[in-house]
Amino acid sequence: MAAVQDKKTVIDGDYSLEAVPSSARKGFISMFFIMLGFTFFSASMWTGVSLAQGLDMNGFIGAVVIGGAILAAYTGVLGYIGCETGLSFDLLAHKSFGSKGSYLPSAMISFTQIGWFGVGAAMFAIPAASELNRMMGTDYEWLCYVLVAIVGVCMTGSAYFGIKALEIVSYISVPLIAILGTWSMTMAIRDGGGFVAMFNQSSGSLSLFTGVGLVIGSFVSGGTATPNFVRFAKDNKTAVITTVIAFFLGNTLMFVFGGTAGAFANGANDIFYVMIAQGLAIPAFIVLGANIWTTNDNALYTGALGLSNITKVRKRPMVIVSGIIGTVAAVWLYNNFSGWLSVLNCTLPPIGAIIALDFFLNRDKYREGVKDEYDINWASIIGVICGAVVGNLVTWGIASINAMVVGCACYLIGRAVSRKGK
Repeated sequence: MAAVQDKKTVIDGDYSLEAVPSSARKGFISMFFIMLGFTFFSASMWTGVSLAQGLDMNGFIGAVVIGGAILAAYTGVLGYIGCETGLSFDLLAHKSFGSKGSYLPSAMISFTQIGWFGVGAAMFAIPAASELNRMMGTDYEWLCYVLVAIVGVCMTGSAYFGIKALEIVSYISVPLIAILGTWSMTMAIRDGGGFVAMFNQSSGSLSLFTGVGLVIGSFVSGGTATPNFVRFAKDNKTAVITTVIAFFLGNTLMFVFGGTAGAFANGANDIFYVMIAQGLAIPAFIVLGANIWTTNDNALYTGALGLSNITKVRKRPMVIVSGIIGTVAAVWLYNNFSGWLSVLNCTLPPIGAIIALDFFLNRDKYREGVKDEYDINWASIIGVICGAVVGNLVTWGIASINAMVVGCACYLIGRAVSRKGK
């Protein structure tokens, strides 16, 4: 089923409302760069700072390995399903949540990813404007909004052209981030007294359990959208391997960059500030821009696909709508959206878990040409609601894991009751 039959007429190159045919599938190298571009993101550096400041070296390694393995397993399963069916996250939700029930996960993923797009645009514009203001004496507030507008237009433009543009941007950005980030990290370790010394400064305020939760939470919401990209992989092996590498090794590299930043630059949570402190301002702008651009394009792509599912308008017009919303609200989102993102980090994982569970229990209905079984699958809807409540309110354990377990349990109970009633 991985090689979905080709269609005679290609309606749009992003297959917003249909499965990806075999003729549009991509090889290992393309998917490798696309997925690394997705996971190379400054927000993961923030997590790295928290881990480095709150754990010793053994705790840091343990949290990254355990949390990364869980995150990679979650996204790897979703990647397999996306490739096997050729369906986007939203079209998979049609099967597990119903044709109209899919509007809930689509709205949630769109809201989250458009929000991340706005936050990412401001993450570049705000420090860039601050540094330019320091160097040139320009008006900070005016420059900040100008940079947000420029960033928003450029990123929206590349996302408009879909998976091909994501691939090109990733080919450029991923090596830049890896090379310049490693260069800066090496300098920071050398000048800061060594890698071990960084962890000797740890406050010890985090438990290993909490550290694992931070690692998972760093990208579990974005990881839920994995099928949107990996559905283009030529085979399941390519899909799973590139996804696991991106979410395990790629994310880990961001944690290490962030941890080094926190040690060298007195708690700075972005390699941008480290490189400025090292006298590398121009590379800092390049790295920050490339770092954010790749993930922001993926976020906008995902948000647009979600809106396409709800409106039935194809992806490209929805990219423009999403980009305008994210750009206009960028500074406000940067200052106010973090709390909502924490809530959504516990709300989206049950969706991915229910999609995966439904797929493995009902593989036949995911085959090409099979009509949606429900308008609304209430077992899935209730599972997401209950999972989200538990994930956000229960204080023990790992929030996203709790949410997934409760969501799947509710789905299975609802499924059993539904079958018994037939």
